[in-house]
Amino acid sequence: MTAKASFPPVDEQMAIIRRGAEELLPEEELVRKLERSRATGTPLVVKLGFDPTRPDLHVGHTVTLRKLRDFQRLGHPVTFVIGSFTAMIGDPSGRSTTRPPLSREDVDANARTFADQVFKILDPYATIIRYNSEWLDPLTFEDILRLAGRYTVARMLERDDFHQRYASGSPIAIHELLYPLAQAYDSVALGADVELGGTDQKFNLLVARDIQREYGQEPQVILTVPMLEGTDGVQKMSKSLDNAIGLTEAPEEMYGKTMSIPDELIVKYFRLAVGATDEELAEVEHALGDHANPRDLKRRLARAIVTLYHDASAAERAEEHFDRVFVRHELPAEIPDVSVAVEGDGVPLARLLREAGLAGSTSEGRRLVEQGGVTLDGERVTDPGHVVPAGATVVIQAGKRRFARVTLAS
Repeated sequence: MTAKASFPPVDEQMAIIRRGAEELLPEEELVRKLERSRATGTPLVVKLGFDPTRPDLHVGHTVTLRKLRDFQRLGHPVTFVIGSFTAMIGDPSGRSTTRPPLSREDVDANARTFADQVFKILDPYATIIRYNSEWLDPLTFEDILRLAGRYTVARMLERDDFHQRYASGSPIAIHELLYPLAQAYDSVALGADVELGGTDQKFNLLVARDIQREYGQEPQVILTVPMLEGTDGVQKMSKSLDNAIGLTEAPEEMYGKTMSIPDELIVKYFRLAVGATDEELAEVEHALGDHANPRDLKRRLARAIVTLYHDASAAERAEEHFDRVFVRHELPAEIPDVSVAVEGDGVPLARLLREAGLAGSTSEGRRLVEQGGVTLDGERVTDPGHVVPAGATVVIQAGKRRFARVTLAS
C-alpha cells in the first residue's frame, strides 16, 4: 500500500502561495482543496502551460515557474503543459493582430528545448511534462463543435483584446476564438485543481473554470502573477519585442541586458526575476532611498541572474567583460573567430553580418548598420552596402554586445 503524502498546515501553505501572487480566485475554494488534500494525503493537480512559439524561455517566464516551484516545495507535484497543439493556433492574448500560424515542424523543434530549460527552476522529480497534442489531436470535428457549443461568442467578446479589435473593426479569425477553449480543454483533460498564468492569461484561465463545470468537473482555482517588463521598461518581456533576457543566453549577454533595465524596475526585477526575500527587498529599497548608485544595485542584480542560470564564476567573468567593454571601452578579452567564404571582390556589410552570425537576416543587418549600431575595427559604418574586401580580417561589433573577428576567405 502506498503511503499517503503529508503536507504543511493549510495556513502555512496559503501564506507561501499568496506571496508574490497578483490574484488568487476564488481563494476560499483553494483553502477547501488544500484541506481535502491534507486530509486525504492526495496532492493537488497544479498546471502551467507554455506554448513553444519560440525555442527558448526568458526571465519573464520564470515568474510563473517560481510560483510553480512553491507548490512543489509544499508537496504538490506539478504538470508543465507544452502547448504543442495550441502553439499552432497562436495565443491571441494581448495582441492587436492575428498571430501568424506555426507549422507542426516549427512547434516540435521549439518544444524539444523547453524541458531542459524549465528544470533550471523546477524540480524534475516533482514535474510531469505533458504535450497538449496528446488530447487535442484526437478530437474529431464533432468533438470540437461540442466544445465550442459550451461557450458563447458574446462572452468571448467580453475579453478586452477581442472587444477592442471588434470595436475598431480589426479582423478576428475564428481560430483565435477557439484558443481559450483549447486551453480550457487542457484543464479538463488533466482534471486541474489549480492553474497558473500571467495577468494577461486571466480570461483564458477563467474560461477553463466554466468549461470544467460543463464537463462535470470541480472548477480549478486560478493564480495569476505579475507581468515582468522587458529591458525597454515598457512592454512585457518578449523575444519578439527584442527586450528579453533569455535563459540560454551567454553570461555576458544576460549581464549586459540586465544592466540596461531602467532604474525604476530594479526592485521589481529583484522580486520577480530572482525571487529575493522580503528582507533582501527591504535592503534594496532602503539603499535606493539613501540615494545609492542604481548602477551598483543593477550590478548586484545582474550577478544574481547570471549565477542562477550559469554559476558564480560565470557571473564574475560577465562583470569583468562588461567593465572592459562598456566602462573602459576596450575590446572583449575573447572574440570569436569567424570565417566567411567569399566569391568575388567582397561582401556587402549587411549580408556579412548575417553570414557571420551577428544578425538574423540581411534586413536585420541593414537596420543595424543604418541605425549606427555597427563598427569595423572600431570605426562606425552607416552604409549597409559598404563592401568588405575578400581576404580582409576585421573586428565587427554589432549592437552593444556582439563581437566577431571575421576573415573573408576567398
